[in-house]
Parts: sequence; structure tokens; C-alpha cells
Amino acid sequence: MSDHSLRGVIAAISTPIDDLGQPDMERLLGHARNLLDGGCDGINLLGTTGEATSFDVTQRKAVMNAVASSGLPLSRFMVGTGAASVSDAVLLTAEAGRLGFAGALLLPPFYYKPVSNEGIVRYIGAIAGATAASNIPLYLYNFPALSGIAYTIELVDLLIETFGRRIAGLKDSSGDLTYARSIAALSPALDVFPSNEGSLLEARTGAFAGCISATANLTASDCATAFHEGDEAALRRAVAVRAIFDGLPLVPGIKHVLSIRMGDPAWREVVAPLSGLRAEEAATLETRLVTAMGVAA
Repeated sequence: MSDHSLRGVIAAISTPIDDLGQPDMERLLGHARNLLDGGCDGINLLGTTGEATSFDVTQRKAVMNAVASSGLPLSRFMVGTGAASVSDAVLLTAEAGRLGFAGALLLPPFYYKPVSNEGIVRYIGAIAGATAASNIPLYLYNFPALSGIAYTIELVDLLIETFGRRIAGLKDSSGDLTYARSIAALSPALDVFPSNEGSLLEARTGAFAGCISATANLTASDCATAFHEGDEAALRRAVAVRAIFDGLPLVPGIKHVLSIRMGDPAWREVVAPLSGLRAEEAATLETRLVTAMGVAA
């Protein structure tokens, strides 16, 4: 097992948007506190659920600095710093290291395709070199359905060989647990986080370091009980909530449910190119939520 601080149930936190289209720091910090107090072991800030790639470098750095100055424990925060531009990824990761975040989550550069393994090694090398002083742990973010580029088993093995323990782990949003198990088998020092909380009981065996989940925004307590106590009923409840988003846009869907939970319609705002749920999608989601939770939305 690794000695990294990021383990267990990690929520891929949503980023609230204010009426000027900027990240709403007050709402974000309040939600982060609630998640940590509600059972999450950690927070994945500025991931896909957090709409990170729709924000510019200045906005992303502002979010990082707001969290760093809030008094929240940075030892429990991983922050997404990947970008299509190498220099942007370097700037963001260097800022994360300077501030003291526990890890940086790196999408591969996602515009030019195909990208060779050599090209990815150059990208990670630039980031690793620029952050050598802070030595911030680097986590690979495998989400080929959106990035169009996979961190293949061969590539991850090469990155470990090249950069050693700077490659702290991998978040897998492919949904392929066979792949996740194969990545975890590459090194006992590599922490692998599937994106589905359905894997939490398997994670208790040591196969994975935990999970990084979008729907943990809504199910922090049940996810924590499943992971830390092996409670199968809690896991079933968490998985049932995840299932309500099947066939619906996940990022605006999470925000829609958060707006209901918090009684705050402003939570429904998303950044272009995303858009809020259509009326029929919202109705479907709310009906499913009632069924899953057993309470009126």
C-alpha cells in the first residue's frame, strides 16, 4: 500500500456558478465542508463533475486559492490540473503544489489525436519537472469517453518506469473494472480509484484505494458507511442513487439534485457548452429520485 493521504470515498465535487458565470466560492466551500463532515474522506476539486475544462487558468487558480485559504484540510483535496496546453497544465499543477494540495489529477492533453506514448511522456515530464520542488503527487485521469485518449496499461507502466513514485495513482472513469485491476497490479505503490461507488466493497480488500465518484456529492454518508464498515445496505442505497442518472446528463443532473437538496435553484447553473436539464429530463430525474430515496423531492 502507498503512503499517500488520499484514500477512501472521494467526492468529485460540483462547482456552483454565480450570476456572472464565475465559480461561486461561498457555495463551493460550504458544500465541501458538508461533504467532509458528511463522511467523505476527500474531495476531487475541479474534475469533470466540477466542469474544470470549461474554466480558464485564472478561474481554476482562483478556486484553488479559495479552498487553500478557507481552513479546509488540503491533505484531503486532490485537484484537477490537466489541460490541452502543456503550459496551462504546468501552471495549474505548480500552483496546486505551491498551495499544498495532496495531489494533482491529470487528464491527458486531449485535442490532438492520436497521441503517442512518447507525447504523453513529454507532457507528464514537463509537469513533473516543473513541480519537483513541491513534489506534489501526480494522479493520472483515465476518461477516454471524453478525453479521447486512454492511459493504457502499457502507457501507465511506462510512466511509472520513467517517473517512479511521482505517479501516485490513477482515477478510472472508463467503468472497466478489469482495466482498473490490471492498473492496480502494476505497482503496490499505485493508488487506483474507480469512479463508481459500486466498487467500494472490493476496495476494502485492498484492491483499490477507494473511489472518486460524482454521485458522492449526494451519497457521502452511505458511501462512507459502505467503505469503512462494509455495510452492504448502505452500498445498495448509494448505487440506487447513482442509477437515477442513467441515460441523463450527469453533470447538470447532479447539480439539479443538489439544488433540490439545498433549496437553492442557483445550483442548477452550468457553464457552456453544458446546459441545464430539459423539463422532461428534470421530471424523469425527480421521479427516479423519489423512488430511490423513498422521500418526496
